[in-house]
Amino acid sequence: MFVVVVLVLVALAALAWWLWRRNAARNVETAAPPPPVDPFADSDSDVLRGDPRRVKAGDLVEAYGKTLAVRGSLRLSEGDYAWAEHFLDTGSGVKRWLSVEADPDLELVLWEEVTGSDLQPGPRELSFEGVSYRSDEKGKARYTSEATTGLAPTGTVRYHDYDGPDGQKLSFEAFGDGAKWELAKGLTLDRNQITIYHQNE
Repeated sequence: MFVVVVLVLVALAALAWWLWRRNAARNVETAAPPPPVDPFADSDSDVLRGDPRRVKAGDLVEAYGKTLAVRGSLRLSEGDYAWAEHFLDTGSGVKRWLSVEADPDLELVLWEEVTGSDLQPGPRELSFEGVSYRSDEKGKARYTSEATTGLAPTGTVRYHDYDGPDGQKLSFEAFGDGAKWELAKGLTLDRNQITIYHQNE
């Protein structure tokens, strides 16, 4: 009787060991490899200065010595390409827009609305305030509005962008079919010229 009990215990131990080995082998086979990582990705800056790709209403943006609150955002897409524009406000009269694009490198542009200009898009080259700009890209995108932007929750926008020297830019936008063009001038920011304070995280 004792021998039978010992044999049963040995058999159970062998079965348990076999099952453990099988499950361990399965886990090794099904473990997904780590995803590819861009060797030029600046994850350190994202940790230290905030991640521009995650900006949302309620965040604070510091640039050129001013702290601006993000009041709302536009999420835009054209085909498979997507980007964002964020409405910034100091609360004391200074309003700006921050565009965030990855094409493929991250590009940050701080925009200021231009009023009272008759300038229209179309030509390959434009001159504004003594600076020459060349046509860069144009198209029509769909947008979704978040929080306060002054626009409908969803819609379309036509755009025509121009590049100038030293990171200067001009952008024409018309929201909705038949809308008039709105003009903004922009300046490309280096990553270390802006700090983002993400709220509620």
